[in-house]
Amino acid sequence: MGKSIFLILFFFSLLLTGQENYPQDAFRSPMDIPIVLAGTFGELRSNHFHSGVDIKTKQREGLPIYAIGDGSVTRIKVSHWGYGKALYIAHPNGYTSVYGHLQKFGPEIEEYIKKVQYEKQSYEVEVFPKYGELKVDQSNIVAYGGNTGGSSGPHLHFEIRSSLSEKPTNPLLYGLEVRDATNPTLEKIYAYALSEDAIVNQSREPIELQFKKQADGSYLAEKVNATGTIGFGFIGYDRQDLAANRNGVYSVEQLVNGTTYTAYDFESFSFSETRLLNTLIDYNRYGRYRQRVQQLFKAPGNKLSIYKTLYNDGKIDVNQGLSYQVELLIKDFEGNLTKAVIPVEGKNEPVIIAKELEKTDNYVIAKKPNNYDLGGAKVYFPANTFYDNFYLELEKGPDTVTIHNSRVAAHRNFTITFDVSKYSADERNQMFIARLDNRLRPYHSSTYKRGDTFTTRTRNLGTYTLAKDTTAPKVRPKNFKDGQWLNNYRYLSIYIADDLSGIDTYSATLNGKWILMEYEPKTNTLTYNFDDIILDQKECELELTVTDNVGNTTTFKSTFFRK
Repeated sequence: MGKSIFLILFFFSLLLTGQENYPQDAFRSPMDIPIVLAGTFGELRSNHFHSGVDIKTKQREGLPIYAIGDGSVTRIKVSHWGYGKALYIAHPNGYTSVYGHLQKFGPEIEEYIKKVQYEKQSYEVEVFPKYGELKVDQSNIVAYGGNTGGSSGPHLHFEIRSSLSEKPTNPLLYGLEVRDATNPTLEKIYAYALSEDAIVNQSREPIELQFKKQADGSYLAEKVNATGTIGFGFIGYDRQDLAANRNGVYSVEQLVNGTTYTAYDFESFSFSETRLLNTLIDYNRYGRYRQRVQQLFKAPGNKLSIYKTLYNDGKIDVNQGLSYQVELLIKDFEGNLTKAVIPVEGKNEPVIIAKELEKTDNYVIAKKPNNYDLGGAKVYFPANTFYDNFYLELEKGPDTVTIHNSRVAAHRNFTITFDVSKYSADERNQMFIARLDNRLRPYHSSTYKRGDTFTTRTRNLGTYTLAKDTTAPKVRPKNFKDGQWLNNYRYLSIYIADDLSGIDTYSATLNGKWILMEYEPKTNTLTYNFDDIILDQKECELELTVTDNVGNTTTFKSTFFRK
């Protein structure tokens, strides 16, 4: 009994203290410049929380990046998207540091990974060196800042993870210094009628609340007249002192008459739950307006671990004749606070704005698999594809199927299958399944061809169609001409693009030997570095083959001279 009581008290003390003790002096900064953030940990991104911090690199590439501590390289990944060129270093104290969007690696690591790329004859590679094979210390330049992968500008994506669980934690918890004396900004407040009988300011639909700044710097919202179970949400952001970026906030707390109903922060989360961001935000509003409203109540399917306190799922039961004071506290990592007060009066008023509910013949029960045969196309949703039940809109046209709209989030992949039996084998070779955007432009969706059917797996609702691509990729030199002498050139640059199905593969040889060409999809550019191979002849024959996603191929040949 005594042991059980001790364990209960121990875990209760952990809940009270919340945050772990993170080492403050174990690591140095990854860069020798003032740390200015373009993105914060836990920031709300498309379908995921930001798992690190984005460090500005003075709007340029090539700045040196250091290992934050002694350790060993345990993973190197090079890809066209995602983190681009990324480096993972395990440290003896149980943490792993991650560096992404790199221009290139330090000399020893660069030599190591290029050897792998030439062995596999592939730019995209991923390797896991044995611990101790590539040792580093705090004085080592391990990489240079870049803009590779899914980056929209030069910066360093930096993470600190647990080496055991791979769970990322906020890098600012380890003593990384960022100047920030600026309070977070509150942009909008929304009120939600959550129960069937709930009314908020005569509305059963979400409504925006007006608020004004008070003399003490806090905000006072307009009074809410409500009955039933209601909830609140907000749009807000944080700015550090030296940057204009709208970064994510660190912690949020909602109090009702002094009692904490909701409290969460971005200390840590697991990658397995990151897509559950779609249950934290008002996804319906995000689908309509691309605005991310953080809901202060727990929505269906929300299994996030970021909550420190969650009383009554953050929902407020409002009774007729009673008054409530709701406080919203938004903080950044340094503790700068923005406070808003929302007065709520339990008052039953007639409904002016009724809840929109479009019923269809197709009702999705989220916990069960759902299969629909539209004649010529089939749609299959595995169990738990969605977070909640809803009426599904399905529309079938000629070689087209529209699956609801962008205002519902899918957590798991579902499948769309088209019957293509009416097309000849030659026609099918150049066809694929495409997703249409709002302007009806087609985008390639990975298509599996089997017999008389095409199938794609996706998590995006919307309109899908069968498309045909008969045009081969475009290829042209960017910085040289055929027959040119290139004695003082450091690299070759070639433009490649495909207007419809997109680039699938590319391969180049120089005098019959495979060469590494780095692909940057953002600029449609292939680059070859002359330092890779020592040329043993003046006349050089370059041959490049580029293939799109349906097999259309372009072969580019050029002769140049170099000594």
